[in-house]
Amino acid sequence: MQSKLGLSDLELLLAVIRGRTLNGAAERLKLDSSTVFRSIKRIEQDLGERLFERSKQGYLATELALKLAVHAERIESQLQEARETAYSTAGEPSGVLRITTTDTILHGLLLPLIDQFAIAYPRIDLELIATNTLADLSRRDADVAIRATRKPPEHLVGTRLGTISAAVYASRSFLQRTPVPVELGEIDWIALDESLADHPSLKWQRAHYPKLAVRYRCNSVLSLTGCVIHGLGVGVVPMFLVRNNPEMEIVKGPLKELDTDLWILAHPDIRHLQRVKLLFDFLKNTLVI
Repeated sequence: MQSKLGLSDLELLLAVIRGRTLNGAAERLKLDSSTVFRSIKRIEQDLGERLFERSKQGYLATELALKLAVHAERIESQLQEARETAYSTAGEPSGVLRITTTDTILHGLLLPLIDQFAIAYPRIDLELIATNTLADLSRRDADVAIRATRKPPEHLVGTRLGTISAAVYASRSFLQRTPVPVELGEIDWIALDESLADHPSLKWQRAHYPKLAVRYRCNSVLSLTGCVIHGLGVGVVPMFLVRNNPEMEIVKGPLKELDTDLWILAHPDIRHLQRVKLLFDFLKNTLVI
């Protein structure tokens, strides 16, 4: 018998995959979790197949659910495009645009100019998500990712916005009371902690100063930069974060080994959406690193 699978069923399927739990799906659909649970059971009974495996980590999609999700996302994308086509003939660009990036890029590059975008497009609502983890754009955890990377994921499309450079900095107050020795390893250092063990700055430090005794550690680049600004020691800092701070001085660098490209990325299925294209064009023409 032919399945009665409908658009609302596919929407629910995507919500469970993206929300990962009943509560997560319910929040996305603005339903209660019991309704979501009953709907999943009904769809599975109709199909005669399981769509999700229940585990401590939540609802894990089966192979069938993932195959159906591909069709659901295609329909979702086409529906979004149809809505934008309908609206573009009568008014301004609109809708929610979810942007994910790191707190460093958010505070140092995006926030100083995003108001220009908001003023130009007042009907586009922005959701800004600061995290060091690359959101799963395939699951629509976000629409657009702005990331520092030398090799962006192949399944995403994007535009290179420029190059992020870094240097070893210290504040003038720190340098006034602590003369910099010939060997930088003999001075108070601030570095990232092991939660960011693969960060390029830590790899650089391990390569050039293998016996370095770090005095202060932070779990974010933004926090590390604040420690350097307030005179706790020296540290590797992205140059865009302190380029307008007259109290900061370069002790060593710029460090060409740490040059990294900045990309704006999106899933191919939504790259054509008007609000996504507008943000791509805006940052490409406005952002200066």
